[in-house]
Amino acid sequence: MSDLFAPEGGWRVRILDLSGGAQDNITEEVGGFDTLMHANAFARRYVRDSVERCRVPGMSSKDVLEAWFAFGEDAVVIDAEEGGWKSATELGDFVDSRASSEDRDWRALDPRREELDADLDEDDA
Repeated sequence: MSDLFAPEGGWRVRILDLSGGAQDNITEEVGGFDTLMHANAFARRYVRDSVERCRVPGMSSKDVLEAWFAFGEDAVVIDAEEGGWKSATELGDFVDSRASSEDRDWRALDPRREELDADLDEDDA
């Protein structure tokens, strides 16, 4: 699937709770991504942030990985098939090295942020 054929309403990213605390492990779905590249970047940063939230100083890479699988969150681009980013392709790198703040900043890519910013602008008017 390509960006030219985005689903109606845009691409959607499903957030999965690996701890099993949510029904079907689905925490939420974030929609409104105009391009697959945007959705993939959001999913990647979301998982990167989740890995870092599971990291405690002094942990080995194996410990970080085990903590992420026990308490972290994964992200999947819905209906992207082979074009969707997969955490398995980079998880080893994520647990081996700390992320920069930019690598973790999924909020900057969140399409809901634009809606929130618009609401704030209306309140200021």
